[in-house]
Amino acid sequence: MRYLLWGIAAAAALYLIDRLALWLEERGWIYYRKHTASSGSLGNAFLEIQTALEPSKRHILEERLKKGPATQESGDKPKTGAGQGEK
Repeated sequence: MRYLLWGIAAAAALYLIDRLALWLEERGWIYYRKHTASSGSLGNAFLEIQTALEPSKRHILEERLKKGPATQESGDKPKTGAGQGEK
């Protein structure tokens, strides 16, 4: 009887942990079952670890992060269509 109660408690705990993980995934805090991490973020994580072990590789990580979409130049959109030739 004692082992049956432990088994039920363990199953309930696993179910609650699963529901908690799904809730955290829905909020975007972790990757669990429905979403997977991109290979680029995994590569950057390993590169960060490598820079801790080999500081000479730091420039590679800086260049990779510099090429991200946040570093694109912002400015006025180019004029197209009617109105370019008019003054």
